[in-house]
Amino acid sequence: MPKIICMSDSHTYENFEAPEGDILIHSGDISFRGTFAEMNKGMQWLGKFPHKFKIFVCGNHDWLGEKDPSLMKALAEENGIIYLDDSGIEIMGLRIWGSPVQPAFCNWAFNRKRGEEIARHWTKIPDNTQILITHGPPFGILDVNTEEPYHKHLGPEHLGCEELRKRVDQLKDLKLAVWGHIHSSHGEEFINGVKFVNASVLDESYNVVYKPIVVNLENK
Repeated sequence: MPKIICMSDSHTYENFEAPEGDILIHSGDISFRGTFAEMNKGMQWLGKFPHKFKIFVCGNHDWLGEKDPSLMKALAEENGIIYLDDSGIEIMGLRIWGSPVQPAFCNWAFNRKRGEEIARHWTKIPDNTQILITHGPPFGILDVNTEEPYHKHLGPEHLGCEELRKRVDQLKDLKLAVWGHIHSSHGEEFINGVKFVNASVLDESYNVVYKPIVVNLENK
């Protein structure tokens, strides 16, 4: 039973710890502006965690991943981190897929238009995926911003991706889906046999208030 540690949206903050485990997942926004310096520092920080497997998917702040994906991948690999960008890997008998894209959100990285454009990314997710890592949430699950003043103009509405939700509902082998992006919806839900995790560690005011989430997962 692999012990999986989930975190997201650390935004250069490093003053917190992650519990021991087999796999450490960071689902994006390790930076503020996604510069080379920030991403290099972030990969060095993430690489120092003792977990055997460390997986990273970029977020909307992590510009280097979109501007120079090969350099981003190299930085991750130099620090012993598995970098997923619409790609997958099998670890400890678990089939894992990761993607950084999200519905268009201000003028940030990895923005895709809702509907057909973003759906093309989700169709790449293999049918037999067991762990799905995205930066943004599927629609209707841990995707509501509830804090002010950040995004106050949006109000407490669902901000997740409708097309991602459709694809998630099709994945019959799915055991765990991890994301961040909507800080104030940090938490866990268990729906139809699937563990859904919003692993943001900061609130909407960028204070470190949440802890990484631990998931003990059956790999059968």
